[in-house]
Amino acid sequence: MKPLYRTFFGLRREPFSSDLTTEHIMKTPALIAVADRFHYAVRLGAMALLTGEVGSGKSTALRWASAQLHPSEYRTLWITASSGSILELYRQLSSEFEIDTASSSRAVLTRIIRRQILELTQARKLKVVLVIDEASLLRLDVFAELHTIAQFDGDSKPILPIILAGQNNLVDLLLYRTSLPLSSRIVARSHLEGVTRQDMHHYLIHHLKIAGVSHNLFTDDAITAIHQGSGGIFRKANHLARGALVAAANDKAHQVSAEHVRIASTELL
Repeated sequence: MKPLYRTFFGLRREPFSSDLTTEHIMKTPALIAVADRFHYAVRLGAMALLTGEVGSGKSTALRWASAQLHPSEYRTLWITASSGSILELYRQLSSEFEIDTASSSRAVLTRIIRRQILELTQARKLKVVLVIDEASLLRLDVFAELHTIAQFDGDSKPILPIILAGQNNLVDLLLYRTSLPLSSRIVARSHLEGVTRQDMHHYLIHHLKIAGVSHNLFTDDAITAIHQGSGGIFRKANHLARGALVAAANDKAHQVSAEHVRIASTELL
């Protein structure tokens, strides 16, 4: 059964949700800039770096950029990082290749991963891309060693581009001396910040249309309140906008006011 607020506003689906198809992702200039740098690094077989605050849209931008890679030409390996050792990361990579191994040897796991990459690139003629999301969680010893899986033929064949994404402290981690063999491979950097009030307006309208409502449900003051309350960060804006719709429906109000946004904000940390 539909939630009451969806029935009240005639929403066909849950508004402001994160499970959008890539076709529904709003193509902002920042998103396109991330994709341009993503593809530049992929073409060179190098590294790209994406940073931003929590909820700023890093994972969404990576998902959209990687979706532009044709599956007949590319194999994208997607890992969500943890604070584990390099062995944990290698096991995650092995899992992406659907290889079940209990080995605790870094040398063995490195050999398995490199063999699979060569199988894809040489035998199947696919280009492999490694995306590591939440890379700011990685330990320094992981940064110190990660570059070794991208070394082929004496580091003369750049066949494994790596895209690192994480919070702002990721840059600090890559500036450590032990991280330099990895960070020296970075050829492009992007940073996602909070959007402007105008872009937030477009974002809210965009998501309402996806949910099946063609007209604006938010007053100008409500849009300003969402923008200020979220700091221009999409994830928090989603929570505020959805909560404000609930508050407005409870009031039987056909437009969301700044007061409804204030009520929604009391439910968030």
